[in-house]
Amino acid sequence: MQPSILVTGGAGFLGINLCRHLLGRGYRVRSMDIADFDYPERGQVDVMRADIRDPVAVERAMTGMDMVVHCAAALPLASAQEIQSTDVGGTKTLLESAARHAIARFIYISSTSVYGIPDHHPVFEHDRLQGVGPYGAAKIGAEQLCLEARTKGGCAPILRPKSFVGPERLGVFELLYDWAYEGRNFPVLGSGQNRYQLLDVADLCEVIFRCATRDVQIVNDTFNVGAKEFGTMRENFQAVLDRAGHGKRVIGVPAKPVIGLLKLLERLHLSPLYQWIYETAARDSFVSIDRLETRLGFTPQYSNTMALLRNYDWYVGHRDDYRGKTGVTHRVPWKKGALTLAKYLF
Repeated sequence: MQPSILVTGGAGFLGINLCRHLLGRGYRVRSMDIADFDYPERGQVDVMRADIRDPVAVERAMTGMDMVVHCAAALPLASAQEIQSTDVGGTKTLLESAARHAIARFIYISSTSVYGIPDHHPVFEHDRLQGVGPYGAAKIGAEQLCLEARTKGGCAPILRPKSFVGPERLGVFELLYDWAYEGRNFPVLGSGQNRYQLLDVADLCEVIFRCATRDVQIVNDTFNVGAKEFGTMRENFQAVLDRAGHGKRVIGVPAKPVIGLLKLLERLHLSPLYQWIYETAARDSFVSIDRLETRLGFTPQYSNTMALLRNYDWYVGHRDDYRGKTGVTHRVPWKKGALTLAKYLF
């Protein structure tokens, strides 16, 4: 019999893709999320609507489980208090319960935001951690809890994925897809010639699967996860505009004054873009995946272009499903604020 796996954040963008990935391999899956699990797979998944900060609910969720994949997190658009209590406090609650229930593996989905704004590339797993803002700091704090669990004999793989896209992904990427669909040009900070690595969610799901199935001595480590093939920011955006078929182009805009404006809009709560996004958008941003390839024996299959186009095609097919909806998750468009007007300039 295949192991039973608890997926925290199972109703989210990564969560549903992972649930599908595991179901397709015969695993029994339980989803724990504060959001509704409103997918066709609901009948195949043991759905539990609850908060990872609730110790009683976490105890129930752990019962009968063999492994945990911890995807749940409060995203950067949430308040600092919400981020800290969820991303650090919730992780602590989960790890303590996992230890009591003798959970075999606790796979933690971190982020490359733990590296802050690096001064070199590629970035390696042993590089200094310097998270930007409450979200980056909380991810570092949660990783530390996982490292402590390892010292007590636990298996706690840590994955640091680049920004990942694929079916069900909206969030900040909806800006690009919306402008492309409407036949508008799209801005890029600076020249757009900076190399920027993304990731397809299907590749991330396969890495998680390998962490659940490979030898403990191999997987009980920290891994960067990003596309093997990736281009510049200009190439990334232009591929989507070309797919839309309106003949539109990527337009470079001066980085420093625009970043200054975005900082102001963020402080005034008039833009969904936060510091880590706009401070890295005009810089190189890519990590080494040598450890992923050598230890886990996996090379990501999707290039940046393939991942973005797969996500854009999904967006076109589901665009009307999200009309008028906004939120602070990856599964819905983020409230654009002043950026609603910006697109009319392009």
